[in-house]
Amino acid sequence: MGKATNFSPTFPMFPGGAATVTPSDTVTFPSPSVVYVGTGGNVRVTTAQGDDVIFSNVPAGGIIPVQVDQVWSTNTTAINIVRVY
Repeated sequence: MGKATNFSPTFPMFPGGAATVTPSDTVTFPSPSVVYVGTGGNVRVTTAQGDDVIFSNVPAGGIIPVQVDQVWSTNTTAINIVRVY
């Protein structure tokens, strides 16, 4: 079997940390993160590429499949959000 390769130079294949997220209209993450949603709803994020987007109806236990720099409080209804980095 060949050696596993990390295809993203800026995000580890297996993240090493996690932290609770308090959605904020002013605070950004110190590094891009994947976001886990504990209790479903809408999640407004700014992606690592700078896109401002709302993921609608994210189910409980869902993961937003993009690197995120910010979770906004405006338009975010989901709770128990965790960033994985």
